[in-house]
Amino acid sequence: MANILDKFKEELSVAKDYSKDKKIRVGIIGTGWIAEAHVASYKKCPDVEIVACADLVPGKAEKFCVDNGLDPAKIRFYPSHKEMLDAGDLDCVSVCTYNMTHAECTIYALNKGVNVLLEKPMCVTLDEAVAICRAEKASGKILSIGFQPRFDPNMKMVKKIVESGELGEIYYIQTGGGRRRGIPAPFGTSFIEKETAGIGALGDIGCYSLDMVLNAIGYPKPLTVTGYKSDFFGKSKKHSNIPQYADIFGVDDFAAAFVRLEGGIILDFRIAWAMHLDTPGDTIILGKEGGLRIPSTECWNGSIGGPMTIYHDVAGKQVETIIPEIKSDTDNFYLKIRSFLDASMNGGEPPVPSSQILYNQAIIDGIARSSELGREITLDIPEI
Repeated sequence: MANILDKFKEELSVAKDYSKDKKIRVGIIGTGWIAEAHVASYKKCPDVEIVACADLVPGKAEKFCVDNGLDPAKIRFYPSHKEMLDAGDLDCVSVCTYNMTHAECTIYALNKGVNVLLEKPMCVTLDEAVAICRAEKASGKILSIGFQPRFDPNMKMVKKIVESGELGEIYYIQTGGGRRRGIPAPFGTSFIEKETAGIGALGDIGCYSLDMVLNAIGYPKPLTVTGYKSDFFGKSKKHSNIPQYADIFGVDDFAAAFVRLEGGIILDFRIAWAMHLDTPGDTIILGKEGGLRIPSTECWNGSIGGPMTIYHDVAGKQVETIIPEIKSDTDNFYLKIRSFLDASMNGGEPPVPSSQILYNQAIIDGIARSSELGREITLDIPEI
């Protein structure tokens, strides 16, 4: 089987020295906990200078900078993204606000001629995603969506296996993931209130799970969705890991869907923040020449839960080829930041293009709408 495994060996790349490059002026919109990871990665880039922060809560941005080792004397602070962007003098911004304001902040930044790294999920609705993509196209600026699992070597391996042709024509995919008890509320309730989050597990980890398989197969257009979502655990004071917030819980904590994609591919999807189970199952990609099993993780973390297995026929025999898990100390979040900066400054392609995540968002939006209507719906995705 050595010749099969040789197809999937990783190639090494040479790191670039950025120390003498012109400083990239970066602003942070929203200084909640996810912004900490952005700042930590920006601080590793010698060509970056964080020059501005915006947050609606008075004093929050100033404290954030102190807590994260930034000098407040060198940073301008604003009470809104509009005031920060109106002041100008920015090359790039990270949009780290809660879901319901992703579209508003991103569109305003693009209209001001600033490159944007938008945290996941892209937004809440398909209409918002379309508006974002149109603003990007009109601006000519770089917009990348914050999917750091794309940079995980095991995720790259999944795509490489599919593209190798070893599985043949893909016709069915089962994917998802979740947690037995893992509704996130460690830093407040913006993840779980309808007014701020808009969507729950669907947007938080569901978008990652969808991206893993859709990116591997080239992001075919989704056509129809039969979706389901529930909030049993979030609203339960008996079974929730955050019973103190049961009365204000306003989003989904579980979702499932049956999605038809272009090319006759069926996508069977399920995602959970909380359930009476440790995992909703492994990810499976079935092709006409072989099948790939991707072990689930205990808590969906953007990678894989162990060695992958290709099931195929070799010389008339049914065999299994084990693809070892790639152990790596790669900082995927840093690679997300660095690749965005490189594209912004060098005019390259966005590392995670909105044209792909538009389809991801269409599925998420379709699941929510289908669940509310109680029937299958057709996805009408306009041209950008």
